[in-house]
Amino acid sequence: MKLGRRPFLRLAAGAAALLVGPRMARALDYPTRPVRLIVQFFPGSLGDIIARVVAQWISNRLGQQFVVESQPGAGGNLATAMVVRAPPNGYTLLEVTSANAWNATLYDNLSFDFIRDIAPVACISQTPAVLVVNPSIPAGTVPEFIAYAKANPGKINMASGGIGTLPHVAAELFKAMTGVDFVHVPYSSSYLPDLLSGQVQAFSPIPTVREQIEAGKLRALAVTDAAPSSSLPGIPTLGEFVPGYEASAFIGVGAPRDTPTEIIDKLNDAINAGLADPEIQARLAQLGSVPAPMSRVEFGKFIVEYTAKWGRVIRAAGIKAQ
Repeated sequence: MKLGRRPFLRLAAGAAALLVGPRMARALDYPTRPVRLIVQFFPGSLGDIIARVVAQWISNRLGQQFVVESQPGAGGNLATAMVVRAPPNGYTLLEVTSANAWNATLYDNLSFDFIRDIAPVACISQTPAVLVVNPSIPAGTVPEFIAYAKANPGKINMASGGIGTLPHVAAELFKAMTGVDFVHVPYSSSYLPDLLSGQVQAFSPIPTVREQIEAGKLRALAVTDAAPSSSLPGIPTLGEFVPGYEASAFIGVGAPRDTPTEIIDKLNDAINAGLADPEIQARLAQLGSVPAPMSRVEFGKFIVEYTAKWGRVIRAAGIKAQ
């Protein structure tokens, strides 16, 4: 029996509806059980704290518990691989961070492609650093610091929390854009004691050094964001002296590839609503972070551009994970 064109199209449309219907219903009901939010860092870290703030908000808004689960290791690759392998049903999410973007270049043989295998859900925040020096350094401004560094090539030790961290890549970008020469000193523990003694300088996360800056024990020269930071009022941006310079870390949420768009959009709406809440904004400000609400499409574009930018910096500096 031959079907005419119109009956065939009606049957095809009906079959498609049967396939889409259950998927849409699951998305509308989501979540019906607890959701795991996998974090790449140790409990008590900035990423862990921000994850818990946002998870509590989403739990209250969507009526199911969002459980923060810490899975540190391999520079964040362990947690990422775990989520890449998880079912794409919205019940295992990843707190995505700048480390994911940096790792795409730092590591040669990852078992996944971050941009391909993790679907962007929502950006939560961006966290700048501050170029901070010990008062023993005879520089009170960025131009004076550049002049001092050029007059003393290879004599300034620049601390970081490890290879491929924000303080490290921020310093490498500064070197590339100004022509100065630093010695990178990675620390496995806090570099603050050596910073206070004058042995090292740093592009440091603001919360790490804010108290010492306010006490006059350290000198803040500039923040690395494109805009001034409310955490350090009166401190200029580095871009005012080095046009085009910007270095911030980001934190957001991702899901396994092929997670239904309806679920991603529901999570994006919930997270962006939280970022508009004054209490969450105030909490992020305490942590030196700035809310960064985006649509899932905007976040995806941001990740691609961010990964490309820092990939160029990392390759030019010859940085590799150890």
